[in-house]
Amino acid sequence: MDEQSVQKNSLTVPIAIVIAGVLIAGALYLSRGGSTQPATSQGQDTQAQPTVNREIIVRPVSTRDHILGNPDAPVGFIVYTDLECPFCKSFHNTMHKITDAYGKDGKVAWVYRSFPLPQLHPKAPAEAVATECVSMLAGNTAYWSYVDSLFQITPSNNGLDLAELPKLAKNLNIDESRFTACSTDEKNTAAVQKDYEEAISAGGQGTPFSVIVSAKPLNVLTLNKIKTLTTQYPPDTFVFSTDNKRIAMSGALPYETVSQVIEAILAN
Repeated sequence: MDEQSVQKNSLTVPIAIVIAGVLIAGALYLSRGGSTQPATSQGQDTQAQPTVNREIIVRPVSTRDHILGNPDAPVGFIVYTDLECPFCKSFHNTMHKITDAYGKDGKVAWVYRSFPLPQLHPKAPAEAVATECVSMLAGNTAYWSYVDSLFQITPSNNGLDLAELPKLAKNLNIDESRFTACSTDEKNTAAVQKDYEEAISAGGQGTPFSVIVSAKPLNVLTLNKIKTLTTQYPPDTFVFSTDNKRIAMSGALPYETVSQVIEAILAN
């Protein structure tokens, strides 16, 4: 074997290890669903994390969307979710609490959009399409009931038996044959794909990923109030749009943090 071949082979293993490490690290981040845990410091002073401003583009909320609450609410909370993500399952309960606290008075509208991660949860795209079918066949109220039921029965992490999807639809008095036909309709697959691409474009790297939309630009005082919340989280947890009307939020943050953000926007 010549020297060039020896050198080439000696590099192959380290390079392969580095590539494998990068792939594993990426998979671990996504498997955490972009979940954000409070940062802790031992023996160090905690300083304010730098915040980021960039363009965050999402389509306006419309009748095509799945909305819980007042469509004209001063705060729109768009959640991009993977139905097999355990962090999404937890955050789903948090958002129900938010809706109970703010939705009944018309202050917050909860909007659901699909963000299935097939590389982690191969069943998630089919589940997302199933929710679109329920919406198409039985309307918005049935859609939310279906999503609630799906989150209740799935063990998460790609653990749901897809045979349960038509059963859950049948519980909502949806004809099974119509549901099955709908599940292969390219329109619903395209709708899910559109949501997915929008989440990626808006900065989503894991699930749940949310975009909080204010009806009017946030003033300096409001922005500062919200930015103080970043001191306990990694710096990319909150990203502010250049026009100060949208906030991208990564992870299944607790009710207390989410409600503080909403309170600040409502007081704007």
